[in-house]
Amino acid sequence: MRFPRTKREPNRLLDTVGDSLAALSGGVNTSKLLKAGAIAGGVAALTAGSAAISSIRRRIEGNVS
Repeated sequence: MRFPRTKREPNRLLDTVGDSLAALSGGVNTSKLLKAGAIAGGVAALTAGSAAISSIRRRIEGNVS
């Protein structure tokens, strides 16, 4: 007896999100979801980096005065 192969969690999540978006927008494939995720992740990383740099600058300027 062979057990059915189950999908790993990230693949299952992508399929679920893809199915939900497809129902809303008329069809979104996995590659578009991955591209959108990569763009959103990049924007989040840039925002976090900018906030960190600003925080470091404020600390330095506060110590010099």
